[in-house]
Amino acid sequence: GSGSGGGAAGGESWYLALLGLAEHFRTSSPPKVRLCVHCLQAVLPRKPPARMEARTHLQLGSVLYHHTRNGDQARGHLEKAVSPGEAEGGIPQFEDVKFEAASLLSELYCQENSVDTAKPLLRKAIQISQQTPYWHCRLLFQLAQLHTLEKDLVSACDLLGVGAEYARVVGSEYTRALFLLSKGMLLLMERKLQEVHPLLTLCGQIVENWQGNPIQKESLRVFFLVLQVTHYLDAGQVKSVKPCLKQLQQCIQTISTLHDDEILPSNPADLFHWLPKEHMCVLVYLVTVMHSMQAGYLEKAQKYTDKALMQLEKLKMLDCSPILSSFQVILLEHIIMCRLVTGHKATALQEISQVCQLCQQSPRLFSNHAAQLHTLLGLYCISVNCMDNAEAQFTTALRLTTHQELWAFIVTNLASVYIREGNRHQELYSLLERINPDHNFPVSSHCLRAAAFYIRGLFSFFQGRYNEAKRFLRETLKMSNAEDLNRLTACSLVLLGHIFYVLGNHRESNNMVVPAMQLASKIPDMSVQLWSSALLRDLNKACGNAMDAHEAAQMHQNFSQQLLQDHIEACSLPEHNLITWTDGPPPVQFQAQNGPTTSLASLL
Repeated sequence: GSGSGGGAAGGESWYLALLGLAEHFRTSSPPKVRLCVHCLQAVLPRKPPARMEARTHLQLGSVLYHHTRNGDQARGHLEKAVSPGEAEGGIPQFEDVKFEAASLLSELYCQENSVDTAKPLLRKAIQISQQTPYWHCRLLFQLAQLHTLEKDLVSACDLLGVGAEYARVVGSEYTRALFLLSKGMLLLMERKLQEVHPLLTLCGQIVENWQGNPIQKESLRVFFLVLQVTHYLDAGQVKSVKPCLKQLQQCIQTISTLHDDEILPSNPADLFHWLPKEHMCVLVYLVTVMHSMQAGYLEKAQKYTDKALMQLEKLKMLDCSPILSSFQVILLEHIIMCRLVTGHKATALQEISQVCQLCQQSPRLFSNHAAQLHTLLGLYCISVNCMDNAEAQFTTALRLTTHQELWAFIVTNLASVYIREGNRHQELYSLLERINPDHNFPVSSHCLRAAAFYIRGLFSFFQGRYNEAKRFLRETLKMSNAEDLNRLTACSLVLLGHIFYVLGNHRESNNMVVPAMQLASKIPDMSVQLWSSALLRDLNKACGNAMDAHEAAQMHQNFSQQLLQDHIEACSLPEHNLITWTDGPPPVQFQAQNGPTTSLASLL
């Protein structure tokens, strides 16, 4: 090649040769990073034209950032690519180099916890990229994401609004929809429901009217429907959500039959996609699990969790995207709750430990899921009758959460702990006042409000105020029947059955307990089955039905044995020591215990 980096094609042949070699080494399996870096570094001493020099710094920065731990060198090269000398700063042909370098450099700054250095860099790049639609949109998304990670959702929403308007002006309805759907997602997170509804309506119209690549269209529909489904589930409306969920499941089936045509859109602003097809599949499994768990179809939840976790394992072999770990944690959180209901405490405990391990690998994942993790441990403690530990876990979770629905869920469960302990009236009254379903209930969730009525009914029952208890429980039944909340229905029926039994109204008691038992075995809910079978045994004995009483006693004995074995197995696991962890990051190791340390008497 010629000695200087002249502009003629012949003068650039040495550059192309070095570039080709560098690319060969980068794409080798495994990548030969050192040789790739050598080839790129060999370009710089030859004083190439400014455009080549800026691109080479970008490539070096990119290779060092993605393939090595050498952040300082990567930063140095990227900074040179962002500001390739003031004289050439405005040359249009390497605007894209500057924008890509700014995007990568701000990622690197965030990794080094220098978020405040990343923000102005992105703002400047956004300001000067208005003539380059692809980069302008991409940088807006990136800065919005950065604000979201910092929990500054207002700034993020503003940027997404700016992006949506810009996309409309440059004629990209597809990317306009992506910006608006992303904004809708953040508004849902902020509970700004007044703003969400008109926004989702507009998104629905844009998605339906957009005529473009079928995969892109369907992926917009998946995004739109996922927001609708999670909105319903957040509101605890598991019956009303069914048509949307069905549409979503059909949509993902359509996507899996479409071929990914590699036809690039003609509008550069359209060069985005929301999620890879495989990630969307896992997400649809995930919202299906959320629905099945809330509705009390626990075997269905188990089936879809298994499918999703298998798919995740395959994906994680090839893809280290952090969203996959988030999906995995959310799936495990739901299946753990299912296991506690179906009487598989030992398995639930091992899965809680698995969530701890995933959170140890990512501080961000832990900060987003710490409250949920302590809530799950609190639920596990209730199931093994460690009420003091349950209280400590729920109190820790309350300290860590700002999420209103989770807060109400924790308070409801903590109230059930105080009711069982029987001597915490002051604390209990204070909690019940904060989740009063008749007056200023703190969240819009139908399911949580129905649960608050149930907790009131339980407390009135323990105080012997049976008429008041019946009023609260009938309210729970009305609400849970309206939205197919099977577990709440089963719990309310069996407690009403118990009240009628205590009042001596055996016929009415039987009318409650039999459907409670049927529903509990359909879910299946082990503790409600245990409770119902004991009640059926006593009812039949009182009515002189010896055969039926014997059958119910046998059922009760079987459920007791299963629960007892599971209880002993769970408490013997080294992970059982997690119940004492209430501070800091999850503990790394557990010492094995000699045996269970909890009382079984009141469990049975």
